Amino acid sequence: MTLKRMVLQMGQGTDIRGADSTKAAERAVRDALWRNNLQIADVLGQPRDSMDIQVTIGAPRSETIDKDAVAAVFPYGKVEVLCEEGGLEIATPGRDDSTLLAHAAVVVRMEIPDDNSVNIGDGSDAK
Repeated sequence: MTLKRMVLQMGQGTDIRGADSTKAAERAVRDALWRNNLQIADVLGQPRDSMDIQVTIGAPRSETIDKDAVAAVFPYGKVEVLCEEGGLEIATPGRDDSTLLAHAAVVVRMEIPDDNSVNIGDGSDAK
């Protein structure tokens, strides 16, 4: 079995008034996930929890992001959260806060037989 990349999905999230990088990161992940109904695990006849998920967040003050909170957005799978400095911060004129913009890149990998003889089903068997 070989771990193969099956999906790359991107999202964008903001925290308009609080300048909270974690909130912006969570919203970026939701943006990436909630626009899709990917049934890769089901089609491959594997449990959804077997998905290997790596999310990379680009946001201002990336060291302040609560990785556990970002990982909790995912409904299933083995999740790894990586944070890098990025995104965008826009100062609010006349106030002490700002708007933060974060980006998320979500990669989903699945174990695939080395001989590529995957038995593709209709997804009705997997949980």
